Amino acid sequence: MTSPELTVGDLIDLLSGCDRSAPVRLAMNPYFPMVHRLAQVLQSVDETGQRVVYLAEGPDPDAQLGHLPPEVAIELTWQGPVLAPPRRPRRRAGGN
Repeated sequence: MTSPELTVGDLIDLLSGCDRSAPVRLAMNPYFPMVHRLAQVLQSVDETGQRVVYLAEGPDPDAQLGHLPPEVAIELTWQGPVLAPPRRPRRRAGGN
């Protein structure tokens, strides 16, 4: 990919190795990662006259499905792996 933007051809190439029956989800907002159901594909022209394809969620109120799974956010490099803090020894009765 030479352009800073993903093209339709790039997207087709990336999708060609995926399961054709898998639903498509849109991961949005790296700072508060959420999952959206993709429902529409629209081709239009932007303000410079360039053809652009828009992928959009549907109008349904349940189009936002919830939080992005942490392993997906890590794979997208939107967040780093989070390790649980080390366990401290348990206190005993009597203050030890």
